[in-house]
Amino acid sequence: MPPWGPTKRRVLIGGLRKLGFEGPFSGGKHEFMVKRDLVLTIPNPHRTDIGPELLGLVLRQAGISRREWERV
Repeated sequence: MPPWGPTKRRVLIGGLRKLGFEGPFSGGKHEFMVKRDLVLTIPNPHRTDIGPELLGLVLRQAGISRREWERV
């Protein structure tokens, strides 16, 4: 993955797939990805990159450390 920082949505989805998540699937207002019992909402930044703060929040909810993310 790229270094910690702004990330494109498709890069986030690709990285999550490499880490065992399935999807994205359609749901309410946002798509989501699934890994066993964990359901993770995927942000939709509307044509902009996902900022480092939001990236950190999503990865914390997924149980993925920064180090693990950068190794993918």
